[in-house]
Amino acid sequence: MATPNDVARQIAARVKTRRLELDLTQEGLATRAGVKFATYRRFEQTGEISLQGLLQIGFALNALSDFDALFAHKQYQSLEDVLNEQKVTRKRGKKNE
Repeated sequence: MATPNDVARQIAARVKTRRLELDLTQEGLATRAGVKFATYRRFEQTGEISLQGLLQIGFALNALSDFDALFAHKQYQSLEDVLNEQKVTRKRGKKNE
């Protein structure tokens, strides 16, 4: 199972691939996205960036719509899926004391 760091690095690798397909330099994409060059360079190396920075990069790469599915409502394939989902009882999380 992938960790959050693994996923972040995979996203950074996909962004780098798209940047190279568009024949952009790191500095060129950073400028286009409105993020600092050092911030963008760190993102490609480590996967670390703010959500706002990632959205700006997505906009610059014309990929902002790729974020639409993030945390979207679940799509059901059948009536049985809906009924099974309704059977799940909701539990409250524990309060930190």
